[in-house]
Amino acid sequence: MDSNLVWSLYLYVFIILALCVAFYFTKKIGPTGKSNSSKDRIYESGIVNFYGGINSSINVKYYLVAIVFVIFDIEAVFMYPWAVSLRELGLYALVEMFVFMAILLVGLYYIYKKKILRWE
Repeated sequence: MDSNLVWSLYLYVFIILALCVAFYFTKKIGPTGKSNSSKDRIYESGIVNFYGGINSSINVKYYLVAIVFVIFDIEAVFMYPWAVSLRELGLYALVEMFVFMAILLVGLYYIYKKKILRWE
């Protein structure tokens, strides 16, 4: 066998053993207290959960607005390097960016028609 393969096998076995030892000592050293109602309660920055239990539903509009924000934020990330190097890229890059913007505008129109951006 190749010596690099043997050393890789030794390293793999060493990592597995080190992980097993780390998990064992974490289990042994870690806290083992009994749970009670104050420990089981959800705590987030000192704010009491007004929305109900852990299985309570949250309006989907929050997620949709976050996804739309991420999409248009990525658009801005793509547009900045294009704007900086537009002179070197030429007319072809200008046309491609207009196609990219048109696709995003179609997506924005779709979002508007689905009434995702309406906050009621």
